[in-house]
Amino acid sequence: MKRGGSHLRIVDTEMTWLIIGGTGQLGIALSHALKKAGIVFSAWGSSDLDIEDEQKVKEAIAYFNPSVIVNCAAWTDVDAAEENEDRAFRINAVGAENVAIAAKTCAAKLIHISTDYVFSGESETPWKIDDKCSPNSAYGRTKLAGEEKVFSAYPERSLLIRTAWLYSPWEKNFLRTVLRLASVNSEQIPMVNDQIGQPTSAMDLAIRIIELAESSIESGIFHGTNSGAATWFDFASEIMRLNGDDQLRLKPVSSSDFVRLAPRPKFSVLDHSAWEKYGFLPMQDWKLALHHTMATLESEDETGMKHA
Repeated sequence: MKRGGSHLRIVDTEMTWLIIGGTGQLGIALSHALKKAGIVFSAWGSSDLDIEDEQKVKEAIAYFNPSVIVNCAAWTDVDAAEENEDRAFRINAVGAENVAIAAKTCAAKLIHISTDYVFSGESETPWKIDDKCSPNSAYGRTKLAGEEKVFSAYPERSLLIRTAWLYSPWEKNFLRTVLRLASVNSEQIPMVNDQIGQPTSAMDLAIRIIELAESSIESGIFHGTNSGAATWFDFASEIMRLNGDDQLRLKPVSSSDFVRLAPRPKFSVLDHSAWEKYGFLPMQDWKLALHHTMATLESEDETGMKHA
């Protein structure tokens, strides 16, 4: 994956990163990428820092005094958010605001992770960064509120990345679910074939986050997804193919066949043109990214550490 042009600089060896939500799949991927890049960092999970507690967030971040903060922490259970919107709001909106206020106090560059769910999903062309946000789920509403609160609290040095269909060798995600179903189920596996999005490698996104942090870009919104587009059926088919499984075991079905509390976006392809004016190329095609992830999958254990 290529990077942008003259806006990139040599990594500052004094730069210290803080990953909030560091135990999730993106946090783990970012930890791997930072370690490989030789960047000093600390990764905090929810047991290390409750982002709903404004005072504790201020105190902890002031004490650590990071140069870059990446906020990956979020309520991500889309269906449960429908029945717990107040709690999801406290994490996705109020918590995000608390982190932004604390980041401003220590003048850190803040990279906040958001989602395609801020859009309605009713489109036939890729969503641009300035398209109207009209979420149709509690999760989407709380994440949009988080975006607004971050930019209101700290517009000077806040960067927002919306991503979608994230997967990795770690934690619970679609890739690992398909591989599990293929290994334990000899019958046909139903896969939704009428929702379109962009399968996105957490490892690729982690590299893009580092590139963005190292750049001279101080604020703005970007869409961080791999290129191309697919349905969930397409995504699962490619996983099965790369794993040497019979793709005919997959059965394409309609999203109406799955009863869910929260509506899913029908079209979640995100536009990448915002990167172009800064010299960045789009992230690589989703099939290439998936191939790379699966090539490394067998050498990873549950914690994401390489086997000897």
